[in-house]
Amino acid sequence: MRVAVIGAGIIGVTTAFELRDDGHEVTVFERRGAAAEETSFANAGVIAPGYVTPWAAPGMPAKILKYLLSDHAPVRVSLPLSRADIAWMWQWYRSCDMPTYAANRLRMQRLAFYSRERLHEITDRLQLEYDRASGYMVLLRSEKDRKLVQAGLQVLRDAGVTLHEIDAEAARLIEPAINPDTSFVGAVHVPGDEVGNCRQFALLLKNEAQARGAVFEFNTTVDALDPANPRMLTVRAAGQETPVQREFEAVVVCGGVDSAALLRPLGLHVPLAAVYGYSISAPIREHLNAPRGALMDERFKVAISRMGNRVRVAGSAEIGGDPGKKRPAAIQTLYKVLQDWFPGAAQLANTGVAVQEWKGARPMMPDGPPLLGATGIPGVWINLGHGSSGWALSCGSARAVADLMAGRAPEVDIEGLGVERLIP
Repeated sequence: MRVAVIGAGIIGVTTAFELRDDGHEVTVFERRGAAAEETSFANAGVIAPGYVTPWAAPGMPAKILKYLLSDHAPVRVSLPLSRADIAWMWQWYRSCDMPTYAANRLRMQRLAFYSRERLHEITDRLQLEYDRASGYMVLLRSEKDRKLVQAGLQVLRDAGVTLHEIDAEAARLIEPAINPDTSFVGAVHVPGDEVGNCRQFALLLKNEAQARGAVFEFNTTVDALDPANPRMLTVRAAGQETPVQREFEAVVVCGGVDSAALLRPLGLHVPLAAVYGYSISAPIREHLNAPRGALMDERFKVAISRMGNRVRVAGSAEIGGDPGKKRPAAIQTLYKVLQDWFPGAAQLANTGVAVQEWKGARPMMPDGPPLLGATGIPGVWINLGHGSSGWALSCGSARAVADLMAGRAPEVDIEGLGVERLIP
């Protein structure tokens, strides 16, 4: 089957690989000049299925109001807000009740555990190297932090996740470079979780897909789908004045936030919003002073990850504001958390070394889980809305979509992940 995949982020690349692996003739269209240059470019890289959870959670609205007065808020609502942002926030607010949250968390974690299995299968089969390290530790600064995580830990135990609640001394044995001057009460260690360079993996898998015959057309945009024939794409390549029409037997939309505009003419109104995240990446100054794996500061919701010879610090969830501007306070929070825990780890800007400061839009559904599978419109499929969990959900989502397109039942239960969730 001739299949077009729109978007070459981690979701588009994994989808293209799985479809090509199944024998389909695959063409990928991407507006940027390379794969994984937007949401997938510089994320935290953490793969912790038990911690994959909806942003729409009980108590979250009250937390956001409290964060408005905080300089280091992990979640921020910024002005200006578009009409679409406001509508999205209303739907998000309505999804913050416990029954909805519990159902959506189960859906996301089920997909995340399956996705990790699929990631490992691909990695082992293809012998891919992408700055991967094992272990994930959640750092607890105070007794209050310890108490707040207990409910979540029970959910992880119920899901069969192996974890250890440890004191500060044990945490320092696992991560010896933790700042001796930073006091904390302990940590939660999940040895089965991991960290890896999402963009590096995406580029390697793109190369594997190309070697199998998939075609990637970069610097190319696709117009909104035509309801008269949605499988006939209007394609605009950079430098070409006249668009070209290309017909396929199936189209898979993996275009991030812009997917909503592509699908709207078909009568599909997908409530996607750009929830922005930030990161800084810097070369390691001294390996003995750097983290060995991945850690999360529970209070600030900031991840510190070892990426080969670099340290990456990532966090923040911001809706609204100017997409083209980085909020200085969000960047400063990342530097603060790095300084608190690993002050000698990285070569920072004041040493004359360039630090990569990044802001990226994460396409998020208001209730949390992504949307994947058939749209109800012949030949049109979707794999989108993964939010901040795109890396953790990518391989499983792609395999599930490929199975559905082949008429097979996916190996993972995808209840609640289809377009039927859009029906009130």
